[in-house]
Amino acid sequence: MGENISTRVAYGRALEEFGSDEKIYVFDADLKSCTMTEYFAAKYPDRFYNIGIAEANMVNVAAGFATCGATALVHTFAMFAAGRVYDQVRNDVAYPGLNVKVIGSHAGLTVGEDGATHQCVEDISLMRTIPGMTVVVPCDGNETREAVRAILDKSGPCYLRTGRCEVEGVTEEFGDYHFELGKGVQMTDGTDVTIIACGLMVQEALKAEKLLAREGIHARVIDMHTIKPVDKDIIIKAARETGAIVTAEEHSIIGGLGGAVAEVIAGSELVPVEFVGVEDTFGHSGGPRELLEKFGLTPEHIVECAKKAIARKK
Repeated sequence: MGENISTRVAYGRALEEFGSDEKIYVFDADLKSCTMTEYFAAKYPDRFYNIGIAEANMVNVAAGFATCGATALVHTFAMFAAGRVYDQVRNDVAYPGLNVKVIGSHAGLTVGEDGATHQCVEDISLMRTIPGMTVVVPCDGNETREAVRAILDKSGPCYLRTGRCEVEGVTEEFGDYHFELGKGVQMTDGTDVTIIACGLMVQEALKAEKLLAREGIHARVIDMHTIKPVDKDIIIKAARETGAIVTAEEHSIIGGLGGAVAEVIAGSELVPVEFVGVEDTFGHSGGPRELLEKFGLTPEHIVECAKKAIARKK
């Protein structure tokens, strides 16, 4: 198994690793010890700017740098990156198609005790609706590193979501694992149902696959690290071959991964789709695992939804 590490720490290490490119400039909203830009700041202080708690200004400064040829990366909590500065990201970054990468840290329920005001479960949906925005949600440390490499190589606006809590490394154990923006990764094969997951729910989906196997149900698990552009081919193939889909995300079931998958299914293969994620509600303060269990983001709930989807097959 790979290293157990939070995706935010993995991000910080990767940014430091790939940060020698002199076109890379990093901007932070006074959170470098949380977003983990402190690694880059220590190694490349001349290309690091702490803008302070002024997120809108930070995005606009980064946009200005991008107009001069920089690869500009902005960092804050996902709640602020997707919510507080939505209009700056939309109008000043995405509309002119600037090479600015927005990194939303501490996303989802597992920000934990900080509670509902900081538990952003709407960011994927918000960023996915912006024209031209690439949206990436890595599941572990290794995938985060590959995602950072990919978004730095890609020109144009990107949103990368990272989390606070440690997650189990799962991608390195797959010998044929290959990361490519816009291409999902099939982690296990199966013929009865497909579980499509992103972020830390990939690990939960893999656990659910084992629970289902004990009951003679063979589940295919797909790691959909890129929510936009979503991999239509792998979704349609799974729909045709398994006939039922379950999506799993640490995000609202409205507009996120589940919405993206459902849009593909509705336009091609009409098969039952069940959604595992946060219902139409806000989060609560609590420990990460406690919150995942409270809101049904568990292998057991994925199993329940998989059985529902199978039962709904024509």
